Amino acid sequence: MSDDRAAPPHTDTDPQETQEWLDSLDYVLQAQGTDRATYLFDRLRDRLGARGVRVPAPLNTPYVNTIPAADEPPYPGNLEVERRIRSLIRWNAMAMVVKANKNKPGIGGHISTYASAATLYEVGFNHFFHGRDGEHPGDLVYFQGHAAPGIYARGYVEGRFPEEALHHFRSETERGRGLSSYPHPWLMPDYWEFPTVSMGLGPIMSIYQARFNRYLQDRGLKETSRQRVWAFVGDGEMDEPESLGALTLAARERLDNLTWVINCNLQRLDGPVRGNGKIIQELEAMFRGAGWHVIKVIWGSEWDPLLAQDDEGLLVKRMGEVVDGWYQKYTVEGGAFARKHFFGADPRLLKMVEHYSDEQIHKLLRGGHDPRKVYAAYRAAVEHRGRPTVILAKTVKGYGLGEAGEGRNVTHQQKKMNEQELREFRTRFGVPIRDEELAATPFYRPPAGSPEARYLAERLTAMGGPVPRRRVTVEPMETPALDQFKEFLEGSSGRAVSTTMGFARMLGRLLGIKPFGRSIVPIIPDEARTFGLEALFRQYGIYSPIGQLYEPADKSSLLYYFEAADGQILEEGITEAGAMCSTIAAGTAYATHGVNTIPFFIYYSMFGFQRVGDLIWAASDMRTRGFLLGATAGRTTLEGEGLQHQDGHSHLMAGAFPTVAAYDPAFMFELAVILQDGLKRMYQDQEPLLYYITLYNETYPMPSMPPNAEEGIREGMYKFRPAPHAGRHRAQILASGPLIHEALRAQNLLLERYGVAADVWSVTSYKTLRVRALEADRWNRLHPEEPPRESYLHKTVRGQEGPFIAVSDYVRLVSEQIAPWLPGGLLALGTDGFGRSDTRHALRNFFETSSAHIVVATLYALHRQRGTVDAHDVAQAARDLGVETEGPAPWRR
Repeated sequence: MSDDRAAPPHTDTDPQETQEWLDSLDYVLQAQGTDRATYLFDRLRDRLGARGVRVPAPLNTPYVNTIPAADEPPYPGNLEVERRIRSLIRWNAMAMVVKANKNKPGIGGHISTYASAATLYEVGFNHFFHGRDGEHPGDLVYFQGHAAPGIYARGYVEGRFPEEALHHFRSETERGRGLSSYPHPWLMPDYWEFPTVSMGLGPIMSIYQARFNRYLQDRGLKETSRQRVWAFVGDGEMDEPESLGALTLAARERLDNLTWVINCNLQRLDGPVRGNGKIIQELEAMFRGAGWHVIKVIWGSEWDPLLAQDDEGLLVKRMGEVVDGWYQKYTVEGGAFARKHFFGADPRLLKMVEHYSDEQIHKLLRGGHDPRKVYAAYRAAVEHRGRPTVILAKTVKGYGLGEAGEGRNVTHQQKKMNEQELREFRTRFGVPIRDEELAATPFYRPPAGSPEARYLAERLTAMGGPVPRRRVTVEPMETPALDQFKEFLEGSSGRAVSTTMGFARMLGRLLGIKPFGRSIVPIIPDEARTFGLEALFRQYGIYSPIGQLYEPADKSSLLYYFEAADGQILEEGITEAGAMCSTIAAGTAYATHGVNTIPFFIYYSMFGFQRVGDLIWAASDMRTRGFLLGATAGRTTLEGEGLQHQDGHSHLMAGAFPTVAAYDPAFMFELAVILQDGLKRMYQDQEPLLYYITLYNETYPMPSMPPNAEEGIREGMYKFRPAPHAGRHRAQILASGPLIHEALRAQNLLLERYGVAADVWSVTSYKTLRVRALEADRWNRLHPEEPPRESYLHKTVRGQEGPFIAVSDYVRLVSEQIAPWLPGGLLALGTDGFGRSDTRHALRNFFETSSAHIVVATLYALHRQRGTVDAHDVAQAARDLGVETEGPAPWRR
């Protein structure tokens, strides 16, 4: 990264020749424009490189505005009326947080972020953010989460919220009355579109949303060419790896429909973002290196006359050498300190401001507070073609809070203001609140017919309605009936296949259903061949906005790698985070675009909830619909891969996500029923669900679906194979995924050797069983005078004899979810502990989930619960079956 303070690397040995080159460049600029000058510069650079001369590529420009004052377009709005409106919104945002903390001390909220960003937002609202009420399809705006009070305050001033709503900021338990702390579509489904306050998620989601907009356009699913994606990001937020992780994708795919606005107020929660450096210069280098168009908005219009006098470049040099920690201190200490420390570094700089008062120096605005500078940057961004744009806008955190927090390290935590601080804020921004009203911190909305109210109404109409607004207008889809999956319900005719292979065939079948298949969005993070999905490449194409500019190395093969501008498959590369963002964009298109698209995101199950759980949580918040397919699942089923790959806990994690319906099928017919039911529930019945289904790579013959199993598959369990005949004892074995075969072998051993008649149940969803049981229990607890309700689990296990033993390829807590509702409790076997490399047989013995361990566990349960099996017989069975009884538990090894 270059440094704008660095000295030139070489001494000028021929100033006259240098001046001739510079004069020639000036002539080209004046006579033929910037494009020609840039072309010549690039040719010179290429020629030097071809001659072996190393030419450094500077990634920084001087620490001044990218757009010179002379090139700024005229401002299209009424600056004075907009200033008054902006001031009212500032006041209401502050009042909302102050009131909330006065009424409920400690309830929290943030004043300083919006205070720094008010101009950035208001220029956008008035002139750039399109709603969906007019002819424009509407823009998609990712609002910085901590700025939420300001967005609510604008909604109040526009008339979208009653005053009562503002009194319930962060008081949400009264149904339908509260305003959520941050942007949360789950809590405010008619208002917020994108949850952004988990730092870093908004930026990366916005990139993949912009790309998905292009995908819809290129596939002919929706006209999106006029829609723009805006993302407002904090400079401290850029430390999150998700914020930076997809920058090159945006440039590589030429997403000029994407604009980021980074609010560089120089502060994060505890202190400066880069006290010893310059965050704007650092970010400029990152974005320029990644291929973005960068616009810096650093200085307000008050600096323009000073810069115009800066013939020697002294002011620009001083601007570039001062670190951010000092800029923060200038804000706090005032004009006299800035005169001495900033301008006092050189007598010639002091001379430039000798006619300025200390107050005038203090009021030299940063660019992000100047609507003219912000408008020029936004307009340049929307007019730029071929690259995404980032605007680096310098602001003051807590702007306008004065002694209460302007520019101070504590400002992020500022929640309260005393009467004197309120008076200063009121006076500074000209808010029409009387002195005697200040203590009550009243809200203020301009009266109907006032210049402010008329202007707001005019701009709202011109921009096509308010933003944000989440509106679902999509019609329910007709989804395939179960008979479309007939071949999968009938089994595999003795052929050994895996559920992963079965899914690949089912996905191919769904893609071929017209017109339904056009809505499917297959999403793969570089594992298509692992999952047997490469057959889709040639038939449906991998999406690339520029098509395929090369002949693939495997072109001669039947299943070659085929990229197409209208390709249907999103092949994301090795990024589960990016693939999840595409899943979110596709799974929320019903709300953001009024189009049903169905994401099928298939990945290594270990790298789902564990790696991108935060994004899945955001997906739930956004009411995302679609399928997450955790392939190569199971701690013992994925043999050979070892500790980092073997998933034995994703179903435990899925249990915490309210909208996730989690299933762990053993057979193709179960998978078919689950897929068909999921499509119906999400896209025909329009339930806000996200299906998580684990798939395995263990092959075995797939049976046909037993009679009357369909309901049990959907509800979570059904009796797959009753005991062949009666025995001296009874037991119930619950099994999931491929471990059902261990249960079936145990069933035979128990009956043949020990006289235990055990029924084997296939449990497809412990989570579904638990949630339905909890709902029934809750109803009964709250309605004791009503007839009690029974869940599917209650009804299914009633009258079943013997102890319950559960086995799965997941940790014991997964099956233990339903223990409270099973007669006599549950003895669970699972894969607690770290995975390791070995065969399935060895791993199941190690984790104590093999058929032998199921037999011993069943006998022990009969001994412990019923006393019908002697302890000696249990111990003897362990010896006979070769069960290791000594040594540490698997989770200790």
